[in-house]
Amino acid sequence: MLQALLAGVASIKAQQTRMNVIGNNLANVNTTAFKGSRITFQEMIAQTIRGATRPQNGGLGGTNPIQYGLGVVVGSTDVNLTQGSLQSTNRQTDLAVQGNGYLLVSNGDRIAYTRDGGLDLDANGSLIQVSTGEKLVGWTADAYGNLNTTSPIGPANGITIPIGSLQAVQVSSAANFAGNLNAGAANTDTYQITFRVFDSLGGAHDIDLTFSNHQVPPGGTPPPGAIASWDWAAEENGVPIGDSSTSGELLYFDASGNLINTGAAQTITVPANGAPAFDVNLNFDAISQLYTDTQVQMKDQNGFPPGSLASFSIGADGIVTGLFTNGLTRTLAQIAMAIFPNPAGLERIGNNLLRATDNSGLPVVGPPRAGGRGSLNAGFLEQSNVDLGNEFTDLIVTQRGFQANTRVVTTVDEMLQDLLNMKR
Repeated sequence: MLQALLAGVASIKAQQTRMNVIGNNLANVNTTAFKGSRITFQEMIAQTIRGATRPQNGGLGGTNPIQYGLGVVVGSTDVNLTQGSLQSTNRQTDLAVQGNGYLLVSNGDRIAYTRDGGLDLDANGSLIQVSTGEKLVGWTADAYGNLNTTSPIGPANGITIPIGSLQAVQVSSAANFAGNLNAGAANTDTYQITFRVFDSLGGAHDIDLTFSNHQVPPGGTPPPGAIASWDWAAEENGVPIGDSSTSGELLYFDASGNLINTGAAQTITVPANGAPAFDVNLNFDAISQLYTDTQVQMKDQNGFPPGSLASFSIGADGIVTGLFTNGLTRTLAQIAMAIFPNPAGLERIGNNLLRATDNSGLPVVGPPRAGGRGSLNAGFLEQSNVDLGNEFTDLIVTQRGFQANTRVVTTVDEMLQDLLNMKR
């Protein structure tokens, strides 16, 4: 009877532990990115009263062992790693991980892992986890927006987005033109436009570009099919900085008005003026020669004047792109993610943070959407994956198991009382 009593007590303890797990799951039903747990039981060691015997040749058959179970113990607690639903927050700093992987956050001494993407910027522009103040870890781009995602990640690799304080310029290196040069123009006709480029300090340079000398037959050494040509020349403040004879080619057109020598190296060199001299490649491929008015203009150029960082966005691949007041967009950083051989082996350390253990395996760190890592969704948060229906069902089953074992304890107690009452 004492064995039954002890078995009942062991089961009561196990059911209490299961109730603790269920209670924790229900308590975290609204916790960001929480992963629910379950508990499994296993029988306790059995006491062998008599061992098994083998059958005898021509005699008695074999007998099974006689064993009494001694109760139940907690076998394990397993984590449910299924994806939680995503909830829109309309905050550009909120991130939801969709798929495998964990964000990396640092307190300056160590790196922890989390799927809680409730982030914000602090006073220094660091991207931090709101609930803990830990910095989000990733790779920072250089001044030209280049990333090196093969470099190692450490606690000091926090991502900083200095809104308002980061300045950026971009020197012009290419200018594209489009329009038409009149096929009926006289040989002495000219057409002039002015376009603007920027040096490495963001200084503006206004360049005068003149198209002239419409020639029939074409001048220079025309390619096959050319029936006409135009010269071009560029000046800044009256100083020549390039033309078709010294730093490029004439513009040759065929009978259909198409430019023949597309892709030709047409280059001007803007002289130094506080900033170093720089070359600008002129692209005339979109210019035609038809019998209509001459109309040529610059479509675009890739330089920008000085501007400060005004806002940013985070892509599904974790790349943080900054938008500057001058219209320039540039890569600022990329968020790192980690996957594990056994993510269920991670250890919870509170505040929605996890740490690696001997059974989780080493983290494999890299960019999102690469190497089996999931994607990031800006403006969303992952919700808890706790299923209320399952939890309440387990709650009822656990309650009944607890009640049944209390009945065992009560019954054994009554039997012991009857046994004690035999001697009176």
